[in-house]
Amino acid sequence: MKKRGCALVTGSSRGIGAASAITFAREGIPVVVNYFQRRDSSEEVLKKIQETGGEGIAIRADVSKSNEVEEMVKIAQQAFGFVAILVNNAGFSSHFSTETLPEEEWNRAVGVNLTGAFLCSKAVIPGMKKAGWGRIINLCSLRAAVGSAHGAHYSATKAGIIGLTRSLALELGPHNITVNAVAPGYTRTEMNKKFLEEKEQEICQTIPLCRIAEPEEIAHLIAFLASEKAGYITGQTIHVNGGLYFG
Repeated sequence: MKKRGCALVTGSSRGIGAASAITFAREGIPVVVNYFQRRDSSEEVLKKIQETGGEGIAIRADVSKSNEVEEMVKIAQQAFGFVAILVNNAGFSSHFSTETLPEEEWNRAVGVNLTGAFLCSKAVIPGMKKAGWGRIINLCSLRAAVGSAHGAHYSATKAGIIGLTRSLALELGPHNITVNAVAPGYTRTEMNKKFLEEKEQEICQTIPLCRIAEPEEIAHLIAFLASEKAGYITGQTIHVNGGLYFG
C-alpha cells in the first residue's frame, strides 16, 4: 500500500463511524476501521469500502486503553504512512438517573467518550506535526448543550469534548492541524434504535425539519471538515440537529 496518509475512524463498525469510513473511501482516502467488539460488522464495512474501490484495514482496540491505542496507530502508520485524519467517534451510552448510575458506568463513559478522544489525539499528533498537516474531528452530541435527564455521564463527557476540541485547536493551529467537533441530534443509528422505535413520531414533532438524521448526513459534514476546503475552520462545535437546538 502506498504510504500517503489515512483516515482513522474510531468506533466505525456501525452508525456514523461506518458511514464516515465509507465516505472517506469513496473520496480515495485509505481508512482504518476501528472496532472493539463488533468484528463481523467491521468486516462488513471493509467489504463496502472495497466495493467502492477504496483501501482499508480493520483494527481492534479499546480506545480507553493507551497501549491499545498506541498499537493501533503504529499499525496504521505502517500501512499508510501516517494518520492524516482522526475521527474520534467511538462512544458509550447507557440510561440511568444520577442516583442509580453505577460508578462503573460513569467510568466507562469517561474512558471511551473523553479519555479515548484524548488518547487517540495524543497518539496521532506527532505524525501530523511531522507532515505539517492534520485534521481531528471529535464527535460531540446535542446532549452536551441541553443535558440529559437519563444520562448525566454521557452529557458530561460530551461537554468535555467541547473543551478538549477548543484546547487542541489552540495548541495545534500553528502546525496546520485543525480540530473541530460535530454535535449530531437524533440520528438513525443502532445505539438509538430501541429509543426511536418507541418515540420517533413524538421526537419528530419537536424537530423543525420533522425527521431523524441519517448517519450519512453527519458523515458528509465530517468529510468536509477533513478536507482542504475546511482549512480555516478550527475550534468549532457544529450542531447538526434539524433545527432542534441552535448552538
